[in-house]
Amino acid sequence: MKTAEQYHKDNPDIWKAFEKFTLEAVAAGKKHYSSKSIFERIRWETEVEAKHEIFKINNNFTPHYARIFEKKYPNLEGFFRKRKVKKCI
Repeated sequence: MKTAEQYHKDNPDIWKAFEKFTLEAVAAGKKHYSSKSIFERIRWETEVEAKHEIFKINNNFTPHYARIFEKKYPNLEGFFRKRKVKKCI
């Protein structure tokens, strides 16, 4: 099984979608949101809307993407409520 760091490096389109959909939630006025919900939207957009499966997304990586997002956007720290994880990117 890939580590979160390796998965992130190997799948830049996941990050692009995660970032885009999270910024849409922020723009919609959300104060907090679920990184898992963002992953589910990525699945919906690719599997249902596009009618093909592009991404294989492991739910175990959702907290890592939330942390990457908040590292890139420190003004939005706390947007995702997080638990402690063993290792983060």
